[in-house]
Amino acid sequence: MGRIIVVGAGRSGLGAVEYLAKAGKDVVLTDSRPEPEAAARLAELSVLAVWGGHPLTLLDDCVEVVLSPGVNPAIPFARAAMERDIPVIGELELAHRALRERADGSVLLAVTGTNGKSTTTDLIAHLLKACDMPAVACGNLGTPLITAMVGAEAGTRFALECSSYQLETIREFHAEGAAALNLTPDHLARHGNMEAYRAAKARIFQLQTSEDLRLTPLADPAFEAIAPGQGRSARFGWDCPPGPGAWCDDHGTLWLIDEYGEHPLVHRSKLLIPGDHNVENALAAAVLARHGGADLEGIRIGLRTYPGLAHRMVLCGERDGIKVYNDSKGTNLDATLTAVRALPGPLVLLLGGQDKGTGYGPLRAALEGKLRRLVFLGEAIPQLERDLGDLPHVTVQPFDDAVARALALAEPGDQVLLSPACASFDQFENFEQRGEHFEALVRAWVKA
Repeated sequence: MGRIIVVGAGRSGLGAVEYLAKAGKDVVLTDSRPEPEAAARLAELSVLAVWGGHPLTLLDDCVEVVLSPGVNPAIPFARAAMERDIPVIGELELAHRALRERADGSVLLAVTGTNGKSTTTDLIAHLLKACDMPAVACGNLGTPLITAMVGAEAGTRFALECSSYQLETIREFHAEGAAALNLTPDHLARHGNMEAYRAAKARIFQLQTSEDLRLTPLADPAFEAIAPGQGRSARFGWDCPPGPGAWCDDHGTLWLIDEYGEHPLVHRSKLLIPGDHNVENALAAAVLARHGGADLEGIRIGLRTYPGLAHRMVLCGERDGIKVYNDSKGTNLDATLTAVRALPGPLVLLLGGQDKGTGYGPLRAALEGKLRRLVFLGEAIPQLERDLGDLPHVTVQPFDDAVARALALAEPGDQVLLSPACASFDQFENFEQRGEHFEALVRAWVKA
């Protein structure tokens, strides 16, 4: 039968291991880190785990390698597998294969982009549920597809967030509806340049058929120009698209255009999620939900009732006239720019974490006239000092100490904002853990 090697003990890797083990496969997990808490769960599944590295001897009698998204396909272990003609895939490909084998009428509605993909993915599922359709949001935003599909009822609509890392390792992945929302510099340390980053995102369309829907932004025609596959084109944005899609008119009304005509949805003032970027997210979600079978009235109800996601510009505490916001999901420069622009100031802004290889200089213009103080933290401190060190700032490497300093620096009428423009992996497992810890610190401060 041969052995399947899963590389990486994150959510996706552990989900893949659990699925394969329960399917009776000979599976081994390997991770470069020392033995983590997951070891106990693997023991329960009777799965062999190798910690602290990826020995090439594991490839003996190996029939397939499954990489977690955080594992670069360029690592020596993956390259050695490819040299031996051993297929190297990701959890997304593994889950897609299993889902198609079930052939139970389930539908994939996939979303990628630099920013907004988590909100859009979650909103798609919310719109479908408002139509009493079985739907689940999964993928990069939390629950892996391989985990979400287990136990899901026939005909489930899987709203699936896809990162560029996940899309690097697809081979036969195919979504009935797919969207690329936007593209700004991110993950360049892995992809090398914007052209390679865009190409990785565009892979979401590569095996679509003429029955599938391909949704791209009017503001970035390059996505439509390079999109592979045969999917039917739809567009979204602030102008009326030339064919199917969605747009917001000058009066603030959101419109959906499908094969049956043009349909008014809601006025943007009815959305509970503020900002132009969330209007765009809502437009994209409405198009994919409609393609997944949602009716118009259900979409309208869903748009009016969607509360948004945690760790996205959440007001998490207030004391002495100081408001504190958790935007831990602000893991890149563009997301942080959006958060900064959404608040009037004065701002005490917490920046830093694991650097992604992009500069922070563009924050200068957004902070002009509203900055109280920057607080630099984490591994990204050297780059932050180079790019923004002449602005009023303090440097506090440990996260807890940085938060305490930020709260102490704020004055009545200020906003304290955690929007790090960095990944969380230097001090936390993920941005959710970072945000939850931040909110716990803020709650303690409010009570003090």
